[in-house]
Amino acid sequence: MRSVAVVGASLAGLSAARSLRKQGYDGRLVVIGDELHRPYDRPPLSKEFLAGTLGEAELALEADDEDLGAEWLLGVRAAGLDHARRVVRLADGQEVRADGVVIATGAVARTLPGSEGLAGVHTLRTLDDARALRDELARGGRLVVIGGGFIGAEVASTAYALGLDVTVVEAAPTPLAGPLGETMGAIVSALHADHGVRLECGVGVKGLSGETRVDAVLLEDGRTVPADIVVVGVGARPCVEWLEGSGIALDDGVKCGADGRTSLAGVVAVGDCANWYDPRAGYHRRVEHWTGARERPDAAVATLLAGGAVEPGVPRPPYFWSDQYGVKIQFAGHAAGADSVTIEAGAADDRDVLAVYRLAGNPVAVLGMNQPRLFTRWRKQLAATAS
Repeated sequence: MRSVAVVGASLAGLSAARSLRKQGYDGRLVVIGDELHRPYDRPPLSKEFLAGTLGEAELALEADDEDLGAEWLLGVRAAGLDHARRVVRLADGQEVRADGVVIATGAVARTLPGSEGLAGVHTLRTLDDARALRDELARGGRLVVIGGGFIGAEVASTAYALGLDVTVVEAAPTPLAGPLGETMGAIVSALHADHGVRLECGVGVKGLSGETRVDAVLLEDGRTVPADIVVVGVGARPCVEWLEGSGIALDDGVKCGADGRTSLAGVVAVGDCANWYDPRAGYHRRVEHWTGARERPDAAVATLLAGGAVEPGVPRPPYFWSDQYGVKIQFAGHAAGADSVTIEAGAADDRDVLAVYRLAGNPVAVLGMNQPRLFTRWRKQLAATAS
C-alpha cells in the first residue's frame, strides 16, 4: 500500500492521518475535506465560541509544528468511489488514486423542511454555521431552539447567558430520554426551567412563518411562538450519499465491523458516518461522539494496513460531555441497555448528582452532573468491566 486517501478532514480524518503515520505508514497521504478550514474542534462551537469567549485560532486541532507529510485538498467534496479503479472522484472533476481509503465524511445537520431561504433560521454543525449564528445572537431578541438534545440545550444555555429570551421546543415528552433515559433526562433538562428558559415538550413543529425572515414557530397544537432567531437542532444524518453505487454496504452510515472494516477491501470507515459493530451489544450502532472520532481510527488504520481483519479489542464505552448553565454533564456507556438507574451521590434538586445505570445488577452506564471525580472513577470501572 503506497497511497492512502482520507476522505474527511475533521477530527476523525485527522486522527486517522495521525494514526497512519504513528503506525509506520510512510507512503503518499491525501486528506480531502469539503470545508476550506483546516481541522478544528467542534464541541466549543455551541458554547465558548458561540459566546465569544474563544477565538477561531483556539479551535485548531493541529499543533503549530505538526507535519504529517500529507497533501491537503480542502474546499472540495468527494463525489464518488470507484473501487475497481482505486479512485476517489471529487466534485471538481479531480480523481485521487489510492490503494487504501479511510471514509471519515462525518454527518450533516438535519434541516426543517420549508425553512430554506428564510433568514434567521440556523443549524449548528460547522465553523461557518457558528460564525453566522454568533453574529445573530449578538443582536439579541427572541430565540427558539427546535430540539432539546445536547446541541440545542447548549445553544439555549449560551443564548440565555447572552441575555436573549429563549424557548426550547421538543417533540418528545421528555428531552434527552434517548441518550439518558426518562428519569435522568428529565432531571438534566430541568436546567432550562431553573434559569427561566421556557421548555415546550411533547409538541411538534408544524412550520415557520415569515416572508423573508422568520418571525414565529408554528406548533402542531395550534400555538405560535414568536421568534427573531430559530436554531434547528434535530440531529444529523451521515454524509454517505457520495458512496451510492460504489458497492459499499450502507445502513445508517457506512456499515463496518468492530475493526472499522467495510464490505470493500482496502476501505475502512471512522467517525460520525461509521456504523460500527458493537461486540458488547451484538449489533451495529453509529455513535456521534468526540471521543469515538479520536480513538477508533487507531483500530481502523491497523485493519487497513494489515490488509484484512484485525482483532480490535473491546472499545471503551462511549463517552460524551456537555456544559449547560454552568453545570458540567458527563456520560459514559449506554443507557438503553439498563433496567434500573440509581443516584449514588448528590441530590437531583441541586443538579449535582452521580447516577449509575445497571442491567441485572451490573453497571452499564454512568451520568455525572458536577461530579467529575466520582464520574471518572466510575468511568474507569465501566471500561475495566467492558474489557
